[in-house]
Amino acid sequence: MSIKSLIINPGSTSTKIGVFEDENLLFEETLRHSTEEISRYETIFDQKDFRKQIITDLLVSKNFDLKSLNVVVGRGGMLKPIPGGTYAVTDDLLADLRVGVQGQHASNLGGILAREIGDSIGVPAYIVDPVVVDELMPIARYSGMPEIPRGSIFHALNQKAVAKRYAREIGKAYESLRLIVVHMGGGVSVGAHEGGRVVDVFSAFDGDGAFSPERAGGVPCGALVKLCYSGKYTEKEIYGKLIGKGGFNAYLGTNDMRDVTKRANEGDEKAAEAKQAFLLQVAKDIGAMACVLNGKVDQIILTGGIAYGQDVCDVLKERTGWIAPVTVYAGEDELLALAQGALRVMNGEEKAMEY
Repeated sequence: MSIKSLIINPGSTSTKIGVFEDENLLFEETLRHSTEEISRYETIFDQKDFRKQIITDLLVSKNFDLKSLNVVVGRGGMLKPIPGGTYAVTDDLLADLRVGVQGQHASNLGGILAREIGDSIGVPAYIVDPVVVDELMPIARYSGMPEIPRGSIFHALNQKAVAKRYAREIGKAYESLRLIVVHMGGGVSVGAHEGGRVVDVFSAFDGDGAFSPERAGGVPCGALVKLCYSGKYTEKEIYGKLIGKGGFNAYLGTNDMRDVTKRANEGDEKAAEAKQAFLLQVAKDIGAMACVLNGKVDQIILTGGIAYGQDVCDVLKERTGWIAPVTVYAGEDELLALAQGALRVMNGEEKAMEY
């Protein structure tokens, strides 16, 4: 019997939804929210009823029967650190999404909305591989300062999805492979996958690894301390330099790699140099993760929106292809990845994880 799923992926100014029958997309929609609409709500959680209403209104407009669904899946949010997998939205998980134990983010609404809609029609609700997936081996947590251990907040959903896709395509178990997965989007994360776990990762959240279109990555810490205490910037302004206004935004005033490439191709030397610096840093991160895996790497996987750039992939293949063969899965199909996570549980391929 086929399984119909409603997938909910909330962002800061949009809510993406998809309806699947097994892995086949029936329809998807991106519901955009104006700043004026969002600003009416004091907290992320306060937006719940507004977003739920526009989702149900859309389904009505498509003449889709909500009661035909077998499962509802939401994007996971800022929960406490957990291993990867598909999680039932239990009362405990729901409570932590509401308060945002690691921060307030629109993705927290994914599980909340999934649970409410699922309860209303009597079907299960799940989240899949949220950004807080943490499977680091103990020695990867050392930073050099006991007060600041290394953490794991990264593009877990897409990294896990493409790793499992590669394993399926070559007819091997994901757990049997040693992979380096490189997600390149607004943020960049590079992870070492071994035994079905991401045992080390350059976290994409607030300061690790390569710079990206919007983030500064791992900057020299001594100089950062001096900048923080220079009196020129508030804490909020410094944080903005690290996340949002860092990376290509800081160097070139754009967060679009297509624009960077266009400028570089038209003779803009600053754009060309910044792009090569970015690629060098990503390649160095790949090399570091190769060391984590003792040089025994089955495949390097490039993914995310920036991986659509053939020249980007060519440079990274040239710099790192000696480590292992390189496969490219450009973009990120988060709706499908969420649907697949629920399907694995609904079909009995995996057990739902306990939060």
